[in-house]
Amino acid sequence: MKYTLILIIALSCFNCNTKTEQIEANIISQEGNEKEFNIVLNKHLEAVSKKNLEAMKSTLTPNGNMQLILPSTEPTNTNTAFINYHKEWFAAPIQWSFKTKILNTNIGETLGMAIVEVVYSEPLRNGKPYFNRMIVSYDLEKTDGKWYFIKDHASSIKKSTDL
Repeated sequence: MKYTLILIIALSCFNCNTKTEQIEANIISQEGNEKEFNIVLNKHLEAVSKKNLEAMKSTLTPNGNMQLILPSTEPTNTNTAFINYHKEWFAAPIQWSFKTKILNTNIGETLGMAIVEVVYSEPLRNGKPYFNRMIVSYDLEKTDGKWYFIKDHASSIKKSTDL
């Protein structure tokens, strides 16, 4: 009886340690997942700011289904349409800047989203400085262990032309 009680206590302690170790492993795994998500998010934002199509392409979903939703335009649903939009924008003969601030993220095991404040500005548009403050929601999906963009949805909050 005495040995049975000791065995039960020992097994209970072992079971507690195993659960604690599993919780710690899950926390470490989620921290790594969030770090990888943020690396891809920042790579994409920097690629847009620097007009780097190749870097931007590397962040897009390998299945080709990238959705772009912009104010006053019809949505597009392919990587090709997304790249073509950015190729035209980047090639336009205007000077502009694209400043970003990540407001929040929600990152799961295979899906994540980020809300980003973007201020797009031009030093001169129709003889005046121009800006467009937007909130952009980005959705990313983890495929084969890597994060990729699947959606970009921008909403204008305030433009200099609104004043």
